Amino acid sequence: MNALLEKINTELEIFKTESGLQAEKGNKAAGTRVRKSALKLSKLFKEFRKFQWKRQKNNAVQSFSG
Repeated sequence: MNALLEKINTELEIFKTESGLQAEKGNKAAGTRVRKSALKLSKLFKEFRKFQWKRQKNNAVQSFSG
């Protein structure tokens, strides 16, 4: 879980940096990197949701069993 959160935080920093370059300077290459970063973030968020769902499911089963 910590590794996943670190990946998300790293990608968010890249997104912030590149989107700033695009917005401030009109850097087209930064725009491409922003879109790429957004796709990576989307995949990471899906992975995070799956992890959380499994965790909640396991906790519910343990509560029911215990």
